[in-house]
Amino acid sequence: MSLKNDIEMVKEELNSEEKFFEKAVVTERFIKKYKNVIIGSVAAIVVVVAANIAYDINKESQVKAANETLALLMKDANDTANAARLATLSPALHDAWSFSKAIAEKDLKTLEELQNSKTFIIGDLAKYEIAQSSKDLAKLDAYASRQNAVYADLAVIQSAVLLINEGKGDAAHQKLATISEESSLHKVAKALLHYGVK
Repeated sequence: MSLKNDIEMVKEELNSEEKFFEKAVVTERFIKKYKNVIIGSVAAIVVVVAANIAYDINKESQVKAANETLALLMKDANDTANAARLATLSPALHDAWSFSKAIAEKDLKTLEELQNSKTFIIGDLAKYEIAQSSKDLAKLDAYASRQNAVYADLAVIQSAVLLINEGKGDAAHQKLATISEESSLHKVAKALLHYGVK
């Protein structure tokens, strides 16, 4: 009985080893068949990872250089060399710096240039600043009617105030009525409707 069990055990071991070798041969054939594809895939992955790391390092150093240049500009706002360097390193940061400088100095010429900024928020804010500083009803209305205008409701309120000052209460009332209840300026509009428009 034990000899029969031993023979069965040996058979099972041989079957296991045979299956193992069979799988090893199949794997070896697969690797030989697709060796170039596997090597190419691994190489492509290595290249992509290396390029991504190099890009991140370059981007990080560019951001650091832009921040250092901005710090220098904060100390000396008239340094044209650093202003040009900042424009090269980070056009969006340069536009933001130019906008803040133009607001501080009330520089309408710079604000007019910034209206065409590729940075949406800077272009939009420059358009608003020009419209509100001109106190021109047409410019304020044009700004307020723009889609996605950041200060659209504020421009409407400023238009209404101009109309109130001109004695055109009905037109001001119509403008103030366009401000939605969800707007943070709705209470201001209601107050103007109640106290300012007769």
